[in-house]
Amino acid sequence: MLQTYTARYTCFHGGYMGQLIDWPEVITEGANLEECRAMLRDALHEMVQAYQDLGREIPVGNALLEQLPVELDLVGKTA
Repeated sequence: MLQTYTARYTCFHGGYMGQLIDWPEVITEGANLEECRAMLRDALHEMVQAYQDLGREIPVGNALLEQLPVELDLVGKTA
């Protein structure tokens, strides 16, 4: 069975942090984006195996993400 999860990558001074939106416990870091992706995929495989071994229900993926724009200089001001 193929399951899809949504990943979020955050750049920081030492590389990238990767985390699954649908399964926040799956998190890792890498020196660059490609390494972080590979490590996140490996962390996901390890977490699936651990949940299966423990008989725990594996979280469902397919999160919906959207960007919400906001005019920062207009927040709190009345027209």
